Amino acid sequence: MTAQEKINDALDIAFQFGQIEGDHHRAWVIDQMVHVLCGTDEAYQKWVKEYKGPNSEYAWDTGIAP
Repeated sequence: MTAQEKINDALDIAFQFGQIEGDHHRAWVIDQMVHVLCGTDEAYQKWVKEYKGPNSEYAWDTGIAP
């Protein structure tokens, strides 16, 4: 998948689901966009680990699908 295809897929997710009310649904949208942009589960897991930081001070919320 090309970078442009990943961007287009992430934007499609935002377009389809981004306006659904509820923080838990918006967290799901962001999570799905990150999944697409990372390209693989391995890259996604690495990104989440880096997001959380070495002390795991931050949580990554996968949300709830609308």
